[in-house]
Amino acid sequence: MADITIYHNPKCGTSRNVLALIRNTGAEPEVIEYLKTPPSRDTLLALIARMGVPVRDAMRQKEALYGAMGLDNPALGDDALVDAMLAHPILINRPIVVTPLGARLCRPSEAVLDILPLPQRAAFAKEDGEPVVNARGERVAGR
Repeated sequence: MADITIYHNPKCGTSRNVLALIRNTGAEPEVIEYLKTPPSRDTLLALIARMGVPVRDAMRQKEALYGAMGLDNPALGDDALVDAMLAHPILINRPIVVTPLGARLCRPSEAVLDILPLPQRAAFAKEDGEPVVNARGERVAGR
C-alpha cells in the first residue's frame, strides 16, 4: 500500500513499533530510512506543515547534537533549524508517518493509530511488552 509512508530509523524502538503497527493492518508502507535518504528542504517543510507543528517540535531535541550546536537557542529562526536538520538528519524527530488521513510525528508509537486508514488485525504489544492493541484489534484503554 503505497499511500502510507514512514520516515524510519531502524535503530529506534519507537520507529520499529510504529512500522509494526502499520504492518499489523496488512499494509506495507513505503519505508524511507531518512538517515540514508534525507528529505529535501521542500519535502521536510511540507511534512512539518502537514503535521501542523512548529519546526522546533519536528526536531529531536534529546539528540546530543541539538545542544552541542546551540539549537536550543530560542532566538534561532525556522530557517536555521531546518538547515540544521538538512545538514544533520539525525536531528529530525521520528518516526513521521504520512497516510491519506494525515501526517503525524508518532511519539508515542500508538499515535499512528489515529491516522491509519485500515484497522488493526491482531493484538499488538510494543517491543517492551506494553500492550497497545487487544485481540479484537482495538486500542487498549489509555493508549
